[in-house]
Amino acid sequence: MSDFVKDKWPVLANAAAGTFIAVMVAIQFLPHGDEGRDGADGMAAMPTAAEPMVSDTGQADADAEMAAEPATQLADVDGARIANADSEPGNWLSHGRTYSEQRYSPLAAIDAENVSQLGLAWSFSTGTVRGLEATPIVVDGRMYTTGNWGVVYALDARTGEEIWSFDPEVPGEWGRYGCCDIVNRGVALWKGRVYVASFDGRLFALNAEDGSVHWEVNTIPGAPYTITGAPRIVNGKVIIGNGGGEFGVRGYITAYDAETGDEAWRFYTVPGNPADGFEHPELEAIVDTWKGGRWWEVGGGGTAWDSMAFDPDLNTLYVGVGNGSPWTREIRSPGGGDNLYLSSILALDPDTGRLKWHYQTTPGDNWDYTATQHIILADLEIEGETRQVLMQAPKNGFFYVIDRVTGELLSAEKYVTVTWASHVDMETGRPVENPAIGYKDGTQFVLPSANGGHNWHPMAYNPDTGLVYIPTQEIAGIYSLTREWKTDKDYTVRQNWWNVGLDWEDYIDAINSLLPNLPIDHGYLKAWDPVKGEVRWAVEMPSALNGGVLTTAGNLVFQGTADGRFVAYRADTGTAMWEANIQTGIVAAPVTYEIDGEQYVAVMAGWGGVALASGDARVSAAAKYENDGRLLVFKVGGQEELEQVALKDQTIPAQPEVEATPEQLRNGELQYMSTCGLCHGALVISGGVLPDLRRMSPSVHENFKGIVLDGMLKDNGMASFADLLSEQDVEDIYAYIVSRAKQDRALQIPTE
Repeated sequence: MSDFVKDKWPVLANAAAGTFIAVMVAIQFLPHGDEGRDGADGMAAMPTAAEPMVSDTGQADADAEMAAEPATQLADVDGARIANADSEPGNWLSHGRTYSEQRYSPLAAIDAENVSQLGLAWSFSTGTVRGLEATPIVVDGRMYTTGNWGVVYALDARTGEEIWSFDPEVPGEWGRYGCCDIVNRGVALWKGRVYVASFDGRLFALNAEDGSVHWEVNTIPGAPYTITGAPRIVNGKVIIGNGGGEFGVRGYITAYDAETGDEAWRFYTVPGNPADGFEHPELEAIVDTWKGGRWWEVGGGGTAWDSMAFDPDLNTLYVGVGNGSPWTREIRSPGGGDNLYLSSILALDPDTGRLKWHYQTTPGDNWDYTATQHIILADLEIEGETRQVLMQAPKNGFFYVIDRVTGELLSAEKYVTVTWASHVDMETGRPVENPAIGYKDGTQFVLPSANGGHNWHPMAYNPDTGLVYIPTQEIAGIYSLTREWKTDKDYTVRQNWWNVGLDWEDYIDAINSLLPNLPIDHGYLKAWDPVKGEVRWAVEMPSALNGGVLTTAGNLVFQGTADGRFVAYRADTGTAMWEANIQTGIVAAPVTYEIDGEQYVAVMAGWGGVALASGDARVSAAAKYENDGRLLVFKVGGQEELEQVALKDQTIPAQPEVEATPEQLRNGELQYMSTCGLCHGALVISGGVLPDLRRMSPSVHENFKGIVLDGMLKDNGMASFADLLSEQDVEDIYAYIVSRAKQDRALQIPTE
């Protein structure tokens, strides 16, 4: 490592970690330590039934009739009940509370006047140290939420007492295939059952009473597909997508019969090999938007891994589609083209899976600008006319208001700093790209980065204020086309690993050369006026990549932060009204519910997800405290004490003597950044969740090669990398880690 890097490491830790995501987001696995991959003490997986278990739901024949009657069983939820969710605001019936996914609650017992009296009502420990992203579902006094891998917890919503848990028992080595942690965003409820997707791609229907398995179906062809998203249930069909776009997969979304698990339809988001024909007509219609190359051999991408919303009146399901694989269009489609349906919003018929319309936010996506970010449905008065709209703030930095009936673009304005495009042409609906920002021939510094101006963290819309509350970030991205393609017009697919088409050596060199000019990463909570297309107010955060949001009729917005706070703001002004120091970073979105006349606010607290490799170690709570995963529930007058989290020892221990040439250290740096750094942080500076390798224990030093090549800790999530790394590579990586540890130890202890 250069003297420049050594001298500037505190700044570099921030800038490099932030820009690191422009090349890779962060694959997650637990490489060592005594934290297992299982949950809390005493948690046991429910046995899988040998045969499907069919439960008596006691449902009325008609959904409308059911909605008018009290629930007759646990999780007695159907479409009519979700559509009429405002008639029972005390429950949180579905992922965004309602089909519109506004994440707005009509509850107002907690308001701007008494929110300062919030205290902890109860907490529940997941016993995990990884990212927690789930939205808890609360129905009739029970709460259903998820932890890592797709583990489900059923809790008493009054007390937090665990009623049952279900562990899908995902093989630990599957953690290697996740781009952004082994997270799960929650469950769906339908007619007495709980639906969840496991990290390794299986979809389960569980009995809400005891967690036993009603049916199980595998939704993927195998690795490196994963699932981190929450299913949605529409018209009796369970809708689920998947992830893996960074690994070279082909995206699709599938509907399964909620009662039987039978596949109802599947919509592929990108075409396969044209010589094999097309699975449905929508693919044949767009194959000409892919030009040249053999995109099907590098995956194509287009995974639908998170965002969905549903309009029951229009009977239309809206789905956000992800990035291309590889990220760069130059490799996957060298002749250009829009590459539909990448980075698009799809309007689908939920009964048939047929496409009604689409809108592509980033044609020919070249930046990992997914459109999988939160979709919200609302009715807005625009130019004197009430319009049924869809709203999204995708990664590309523009906030879109779209007519959800026709797909007509109504507005598209920048909500963060954008350098890759000047504006969106309202005649064509296309962004006008900045020709100086292309990276076909050189390295480029771009805003937003692959982190996006807004990532998956849910935003919220408050109809009382007319504002959308967006967790945003300003993070620089560095892009450079792989040298193999530049020189030979060739691209080698790395099986079961990242295939984004970018160059690691150029990235490392750019970090060193561009650092003095890189802006500091920023995070903001922004109140966005979707009619005027402007920011009403903004609150700057100590770090980027903060949690999702909740807004309520009590004139409040709740959000967790990277530095370990849970904060309530006035929805109209952004004034902070209350905060709790929880000592753990939050990425999940809160929910609120009411039982026996008392309103509660709940949030999953556990730092991780996309923030792992790109978080700022100087302010991240997870870098200071042990990252104990917990569900925290607050109410006015709550008196429970929040259990204190242990501080981490930040000391870098003395390192062994390792001989290595400059060439070996350079190779170690390259191999570390392209493999290990995706989890353990750029420059061997961990974001706080996975172990900081500068602080390896003596046993890890001794067994380093066995861990990396032999998979000694595969059951904990640290799979073998023998297919990607040689013994010499591992030796060079080890030498580089020790070298970096010595440099930073010298800064901690100037004299020895």
